[in-house]
Amino acid sequence: MNKSDVLIIGAGAAGLMAANLLVKAGKKVTVLEARDRCGGRIHTLHNELFFKNVELGAEFIHGDLPVTLGLLNEAGIAYYPADAEMWQYKNGAFVTERRFIEEWGLLMEKLDEVEHDISIEEFLDKEFPEDKYNDLKNSVRRFVSGYDTADPEKASTFALRNEWQGEDGDAQYRVKGGYGVMIKYLEDKITGSGNEIYLNSIVKEIKWLPGRVDVVTLDGSVYESSQIIIALPLGILKAGDIEKASISFNPPLAEQNKAIADMGFGSIIKVLLEFEEAFWMDAKTETLAGKSLGNMGFLLSDENMPTWWTQVPQHSAILTGWLGGLPAYKKKDATEQEILNESLQSLSNIFKRDIEELKGKLRAFYIANWTVDPFTLGSYAYDTVAVSQLRSLLNTPVSDTVFFAGEYLYEGAAMGTVEAALWSGEDAAKKILDKSA
Repeated sequence: MNKSDVLIIGAGAAGLMAANLLVKAGKKVTVLEARDRCGGRIHTLHNELFFKNVELGAEFIHGDLPVTLGLLNEAGIAYYPADAEMWQYKNGAFVTERRFIEEWGLLMEKLDEVEHDISIEEFLDKEFPEDKYNDLKNSVRRFVSGYDTADPEKASTFALRNEWQGEDGDAQYRVKGGYGVMIKYLEDKITGSGNEIYLNSIVKEIKWLPGRVDVVTLDGSVYESSQIIIALPLGILKAGDIEKASISFNPPLAEQNKAIADMGFGSIIKVLLEFEEAFWMDAKTETLAGKSLGNMGFLLSDENMPTWWTQVPQHSAILTGWLGGLPAYKKKDATEQEILNESLQSLSNIFKRDIEELKGKLRAFYIANWTVDPFTLGSYAYDTVAVSQLRSLLNTPVSDTVFFAGEYLYEGAAMGTVEAALWSGEDAAKKILDKSA
């Protein structure tokens, strides 16, 4: 039987961050990861032929975020500004806009007046009932679905207001070499100090008593520790018994399970397309748009694959497509070929290119359907109404033995990000260390 001071379930950003701090403090740590790799929803492709240092999962640093940038600086990992132009394609024309949401000022004015939390859909219906605000309401719904991957009928108005008011200007960065470089740094720090990360280890049962934990994996292996950090995606914790990565607690954690069930977890499909050339930068597109799209970062539209972005400021022939929220959930069972065809058709409609032409220029594609990924089952968390009480419960250790960590436990403007995951892992580790000090 493998024994350690602390067991950590999940080798994503939260789990590895927690492990790194614990091993620095001299704790013996064992990390169990269901996948054949570390990183979780961070997955940087390093193919020698295609998609070099391109992200299947988390991609940007959304602002001057202290935990993320602090870790990168500690590791000596470079990052660079990802400033670029924001474009929209609507009503058959290309337009540049800094804001994704129509009538931003009016929206924020109305949000400031909300005193009791309601869903963003209820807020829109209440504050903007007239038809003249249909564009505003639709742009909010698209943004909530696309950026927050949330269901507007469940997403908290308070949380979205906090997120939008807390936007860090135009600050946005990419990690040089991709987030995978950061994950490798954490892996090396953990294993280099004599601790173990076991891949392909699917945890099925957690037996616990105060001060004692036994974990049983799918292959029958047993791991023992005094404390445990559950650093799994919210989608896995919400999963039913039939799901591959579902976990049972013995004795059950009834209150925590109820809180988990009431939290929001989004859906996402991400599409990577690498072409022979960046056709969106050619003369034909410049004539169509009335301006060069050479510095285009993001492109929003009403197409079936509505959001696209480039690798600007690095210029490459890669486009990334993004479908979030309920639209992604409705397509979760679509085949890769169906998703690829819809993606190419969307680009065909936007750039007025024959779809067969686009297929002929396509060198490689990769579709990350995180919604059906068996070890994720979705994208990232979003706040439902009155979620703060639920988060407080899950952030409270159970008998100083069972701890939870993950991006869904972060409260602030950077929710749903790598920053949120790193912060939560750090927080869980500090609670353990504070108790043992």
